[in-house]
Amino acid sequence: MQPHDFWQEMHPAGTFSCEAPFSGFFPVSLDDGRQLRLPIRPLADGKHALASLIINQASFEVQDALAADLAKKLEPYRPEVIVGLPTLGLTLASAVARALGLPRYVPLGTSRKFWYDETMSVPLSSITTPDQVKRLYVDPRMLPLITGKRVVLVDDVISSGTSIVAGLTLLASQGIEPVAIGAAMLQSVRWHDRLDGYGAEWRERAVGVFGTPMLVRAGEGLWGV
Repeated sequence: MQPHDFWQEMHPAGTFSCEAPFSGFFPVSLDDGRQLRLPIRPLADGKHALASLIINQASFEVQDALAADLAKKLEPYRPEVIVGLPTLGLTLASAVARALGLPRYVPLGTSRKFWYDETMSVPLSSITTPDQVKRLYVDPRMLPLITGKRVVLVDDVISSGTSIVAGLTLLASQGIEPVAIGAAMLQSVRWHDRLDGYGAEWRERAVGVFGTPMLVRAGEGLWGV
C-alpha cells in the first residue's frame, strides 16, 4: 500500500487476522467489529515499531467512524463541552462534539493571537516534532464556555503522554478538571508513566477507540507483539 492509501476505508469485521506476525499494516477493530488498517512505522532502533494514525489524512468515512465510536464511549461521562488539542486532535474533537450532539467545541492552540494572555499557556512538545517546543494556549474569550462545565479533553493519539499532560496542566491552571480524556488511539503503554506522574486517577479516565501495542521485529518485514 502507498502511504496515501491508509486510513481511507473501514472494513467488515473479520476481514484481517489480528494474530501476529504482521507485515505492512496493523489491523485494529472498533467496538462494532469493523476494522481499520494502520501503517507500521519502524522506530530508530530498528527493533521496534508502532502502528500510526494521522487522522487529518483519513477519509471522512474513517473520521466519522472513529468519532462515533469515541463519542459513544464518552457518553457515560455526560460531557458538556469537548476541548481539542492541536494539531491533529482538533479534527477528532470537532467530530466527537458533533457526534455527541453538542453545538460547538473549544480548540486549544499553539499560535499566539495578540489578545492572548501568556500566563494562560504552558510549554508543549510533540512526539512527532520533538525538537520543537511551542506553547499551548487557551483563548481567554473561550473560558466562559468551559468554566464550571463537564469537560472532556480530546487528542487524536495518546503516545508519550506529553501533549495530554500539557492540556491537563493548562486547564488546571484555569481551575478546570476534565471528567475524562479521549483519543482515537492509545498507542502502546509509554504514556502510562507520564500520566500517572501527573495524577494516579487519570489513567482510568483515559478513553480510546482502540489500543495498539509496541511491535517487535520478528523477521524481514515482519512484526510481532
